[in-house]
Amino acid sequence: MEYRKIGNTIYARMDKGDELIAGVLSVCRQERILSAVFSGIGGFQEAAIQTFIPESGQFETQTVSGMLEMLSVNGNIITDEGGNLYPHAHAAFSYKDGEKHCVTGGHLRSATVLYTAEIEIRPVVGGVIKRKPDAETGTGFWQF
Repeated sequence: MEYRKIGNTIYARMDKGDELIAGVLSVCRQERILSAVFSGIGGFQEAAIQTFIPESGQFETQTVSGMLEMLSVNGNIITDEGGNLYPHAHAAFSYKDGEKHCVTGGHLRSATVLYTAEIEIRPVVGGVIKRKPDAETGTGFWQF
């Protein structure tokens, strides 16, 4: 992975074998970013997509692999009171299953780059978005 900061925005190019969420978190740590939003596109070899099931309070995971075109990823990074970074991202991927062209998407747990990914990271300027734990879902939401 290689990245450049231009103005307040960071542009990251991820390479074969890089994991998207880990890469975004790495940049945030290196640049001391406590909250940000990010988006991007790219070619991936594997992705773990999750759907939250409210009745069980659990995430159901689907792993897809092969030549995956990431149509879009949108996410954010927030920080808890202890300074830990929490990613939250959703993504959509297209792929072929035999002769069928398919699309899948949801909460992005992980995605491994096949060729390249181009990710834009936009830090929050003038403040920090914190993480507020939510007992009902077991996750956390934005706290201002």
